[in-house]
This record gives sequence, C-alpha cells and structure tokens, in this order.
Amino acid sequence: MNLLIKGGRVIDPSQGLDRVADIVVENGLVKEIGSGLAAPAGAETVDASGKYVVPGLIDMHVHLRDPGLEYKEDIVSGTRAAVAGGFTSVCCMPNTKPVIDSKAIATYITTKAKAEGFCNVFPVGAITQGMGGERLSEMGELKESGCVAVSDDGRPVKSAELMRRALQYAAGIGILVISHAEELDLVGEGTMNEGFTSTELGLKGIPRVAEDIATAREIMLAEYTGSPVHIAHVSTAGSVRIIRDAKARGVRVTCETAPHYFTLTDDAVRGYNTNAKMNPPLREADDVAAIKAGLADGTIDCIATDHAPHHIDEKDLEFNEAMNGIVGLETSLPLSLGLVADGTLTLPALVEKMACRPAAILGLDRGTLKTGSIADITVVDPGREWQVTAESLASKSKNSPWLDETMRGAAACTIVGGKVVYQGR
Repeated sequence: MNLLIKGGRVIDPSQGLDRVADIVVENGLVKEIGSGLAAPAGAETVDASGKYVVPGLIDMHVHLRDPGLEYKEDIVSGTRAAVAGGFTSVCCMPNTKPVIDSKAIATYITTKAKAEGFCNVFPVGAITQGMGGERLSEMGELKESGCVAVSDDGRPVKSAELMRRALQYAAGIGILVISHAEELDLVGEGTMNEGFTSTELGLKGIPRVAEDIATAREIMLAEYTGSPVHIAHVSTAGSVRIIRDAKARGVRVTCETAPHYFTLTDDAVRGYNTNAKMNPPLREADDVAAIKAGLADGTIDCIATDHAPHHIDEKDLEFNEAMNGIVGLETSLPLSLGLVADGTLTLPALVEKMACRPAAILGLDRGTLKTGSIADITVVDPGREWQVTAESLASKSKNSPWLDETMRGAAACTIVGGKVVYQGR
C-alpha cells in the first residue's frame, strides 16, 4: 500500500524533526518527508491536519496471555487494542501457560502474530526455565526464535547468583535482561502500598523498600558484571534515585514506568477498588512526583503500559483475593499526553519515551521516520475526547481504573509496515 500522510506536525526525535510536513510511503517504507508532496500513483491519502505524526509507538511491556490464558486476552484481541491505542509494536511477557521458555512457544507467538495480529509482536522469553527461578532458560535459542529480551516478569529472580549468571550470559549473546525488581520477603502477604491508606483500609501493605532493595541489587550486579539491565515498572522515589545515581556512575541500566504510576496514588484503592490493585502497587504523592521528575530529567527512559488483562471473575472479588494488574494499551496515549499538558515533558520528549527509546533499548529497526525506514507510523489527534467504557475498549478484559472517565487524546490512524490498520475511535 502506498500512502500520502498530509499536513501533520511531524515529530521524530531520531532525526531532530518537528515541523508541519507531508510523508510519502511506498512499498511499506518511508520514501520522503517534505512540503507539498504529491501522492504516488494509487496512493491513499491520510489527512493529518491539526494532528501529530510520529514514529509508531512501541510498548515494551504487555501481557497478551496467549498461549494458555486466552479467556483474558489473545494475540488478536491484544494487538487490536494496541493499534487502537496507537501502538505499532508490542513486546509480550513470558508468564503464559506454558511459559515462553522454548523455541516452540516463541515460534508459536511470532507465527500467530504475523498471520492474525494487527501489529508487530516481539516475544520476551523467560530468564529461567518455567520461570521457576532455578535454572537458566536457553537464551540463545530464544533469541534465535525471535525473542528480543528475557524476563521472569511477575516474579523476581530470587537468587542473586543466578541473576548474575543471567546477566553475564545474556550480555554475551546480545539479549536484554528485564528485571521484575521486588524483594518477596518484604512483600509478604501485602496487597497494596504500605502507608496511611493501607492502615486506614485495614489492608496489609507492601513497603516501598521491597522495590528499592531489589532495584539496588540488580544495579550492583550489572555494575559488577558490566552487563546491561532494564528495570521494569519503576514506581518508587527510592528506585528513581538509585537508578539516577547509577546512571551518573556509568552503569548500563535503563528503566521504564507506566502511566498509572504518574497519574494515580494509592487513594485510588479506596472503596476496595480491585481495578486499582496491581504489582508494584500504586504509591503515594511523593512517589508520583519522583516518577515525573525522573521522566523529565531522563532517569526513566521509557513509558510502557504493563497491560495486564484479567477476566471480571478474577477482579470482582474481595480485594485480597483479586488478581494484580490493569489494562493499559488504550489509555496510555491520552494519559501520557497529560505529561505534555502539565509541562513535565515536551512533545518530542514524550515521543522519544514512547517510540524511539524503546526501539533503541531493544535493538529494534523501528522508532524512526528516517527515509528508507519501515513505515510504522502513528497519527495522533491530541484534542479528541472519548469515554473509557467496557464497550469502547478493544481488549477482551475491561479491568481499568479509568472506566467511565473521559480521556483527551487518541490515535487517529495507526500504520504498520505502510498499511493502515486502525482509523479513528
């Protein structure tokens, strides 16, 4: 498919581009960016007037639940939700059934995604076999099968020695280790952030230091081995400070946070709202301020959703019994645009964190609009208002803390490999 994307504000931090322009796409690649460009023969025209045109958004942390948990989500529904949210690429975490710890499962995902998915899907393999925390997975085989990183997301690698060996081995073959930083002995039976609200609600709390200690361990191991490590879903002021200090020393550490950690506090749990139950838990106002400061100064590299769909029967329970996690693919863009509205980030800086930087960290040939690059492109309508409802969400699961709220900003058009895969909301 050939396209002419006309009259949008083209923002591409990978080449310092921020101006109103047209983009010509031919044979799935960006052919030209300029003013007053003519449409190629037989091209479809996308009117981007008053909109932003940016490299296709990349979410490096989603749970597609496929294989084995398709009643929550699957590759088709998950990628449909992704493109509705403006994402052209997603990285799916390995805590499926069975776990993504073998060539067979990784190949199943990449094959199904190519045949039925709406966007690019890059699997994340498990660090340990079965995510059991005892023996390393065959990382070389996982990489050959299309995995772009390894993680035991959902659980930390408890053994420091095993994590050390994982970092060393992964660095040797050129695959990224993504850490779920959590000290389980401190988490105990906690179900929300430890603080005033947990005390008031009578819920057992999870102290911030459970994340901070684990983050510090991973950084010390990365510093000792000289290997890169990526810290997932950063939620505390302590972790931001530890990562900032490590980067200043030259440690090869990157990290991400999620929109709920810069928009919500643990007050959202009041009423025992299970759609505000997640891991790590929502923190307090000082943590939210630290997350925003970390985004602003570059300590936090990326914004990812940690999209975690659950069936209503797994959320409509007593708070202690409900599963952790929320859906986020379709609300990430408007929530993140809020960082521009409040002055935390410039628009190019936001695009950097949602497209360019994830591609660079994972080594993907995406996240750019340079001539000759793959035409993964997101057209953003910053002014569109829409309501988050069970009916409006494309995901199979509806476990969002923003149900019935009005969002501002949405994907107007999502283009994957030069093909329009989503238009309007």
